[in-house]
Amino acid sequence: MKEQKYDVFVIGSGVAGQTVAKACAESGLKVGISDKREYGGTCANRGCDPKKVLLGATEALEASKNLFGKGIKKNPELNWKTLMAFKKDFTQAVPKSTEKKIKSLGIDMFHQSPKFINENTLSVEGKTIQAGKIVIATGYEPRELSIKGSKHLKTSDDFLNQKKLPKNITFIGAGYVGMEFAHIAARAGAKVTLIDSGKRPLKAFDADLVKELTAYSKELGIDFIFGAKITGVKKGTKNFKLTYEKKGKTESIVTKTVFNTAGRVPAISKLHLEKGNVTFADNGIDTNNFLQSTSNKNVYACGDVSDKGLPLTPLSGREGNVVANNIIEGNKKKLQVPVTPSVVYTLPNLASVGYSEEEAKSRYKNVVVNFESATEWFNAKRINAPVYAYKIILNERTGIIVGAHLIGPDAGETINLFTMAINQGMTAKQIKQTIFTYPSWSNDIKSMV
Repeated sequence: MKEQKYDVFVIGSGVAGQTVAKACAESGLKVGISDKREYGGTCANRGCDPKKVLLGATEALEASKNLFGKGIKKNPELNWKTLMAFKKDFTQAVPKSTEKKIKSLGIDMFHQSPKFINENTLSVEGKTIQAGKIVIATGYEPRELSIKGSKHLKTSDDFLNQKKLPKNITFIGAGYVGMEFAHIAARAGAKVTLIDSGKRPLKAFDADLVKELTAYSKELGIDFIFGAKITGVKKGTKNFKLTYEKKGKTESIVTKTVFNTAGRVPAISKLHLEKGNVTFADNGIDTNNFLQSTSNKNVYACGDVSDKGLPLTPLSGREGNVVANNIIEGNKKKLQVPVTPSVVYTLPNLASVGYSEEEAKSRYKNVVVNFESATEWFNAKRINAPVYAYKIILNERTGIIVGAHLIGPDAGETINLFTMAINQGMTAKQIKQTIFTYPSWSNDIKSMV
């Protein structure tokens, strides 16, 4: 078996992996990189970016529906095939352009998932790779469901690439992906069912705001089945039969297609980490504050696959910079994660940053909770938005904002202002004293605090 040596070998070509490979190559180190899929990572190829393109079309549908009879005479129709072609304008060039950029840096590329042979050695494409430092940046992948007929389940990749939208769709799992896809599919004309083992969708988000989102989702025609344990999927002539247990009874639904949106897990199952003495847990590779493996000092992990921070693209780049710095200069840079926002790109958006109401009440003696529907405010009324609400949490003693939770047409953008405010330790008084453009969604935050 042919043997090659590298100073640094990176597994994964997403934001985190590219960041490390680029910085190390520019510092004069010999670098290799591999990916079992198309180069460019999940976000650009089969995640955030293509999803947001599909969302854009449904935003037009939502705006027209809300303003029908208020200046809009005819609602538009969505052409799924044309929308898919538009989405390809954003994704098709990503792998080639990524490889071109990597090649220009003198980095050797491999197109296979490596396997650890020992602490410093990998096997990939029939070659033995020895590396001074190995960086794992493989991201997340769909969680496999151990149910009868699981081979019939489709994934988020399939949803983003389906040429024709089925008339009837079932999603297993009401988290980020399930809720976002359900909203897209329902607005595009599909009959949608969301089934989940929990009591409600989006358990990481504020219950009061999720309640509003759930109610509006039902108005879109989305059916919810909660407290259900999936037992199997059976393929019929034209449809699939999904069986589940609820309250001790076995029930079933018939659907054209079933998508597994029951969460994502670190993509590490094929790496043979045990042979590399790389310990891991359910949330990813075990790392210290330098993002170095706690069990193998020659291995680093960054991006979603590490056990630090949230699995979000903006943090992946930050983690990649930390790893690159520590490889080049020695362990000097620790990962520092600021307060980070999260957004569910349903329509309306659901956004959150900082402490939840429960967390704030457990940390501070007294808190102020501003919770209100704002559908009567000008910004909501001018576009006839059916849902607009907020829950802002303040430390009563200091007046400092410690948590913000929003649901509304522009919540995914407005939450960034609250993120900045929390990270800067701003008070409600300081927000109120700030001059914003008017009338704007941003200006509304002065009334929220």
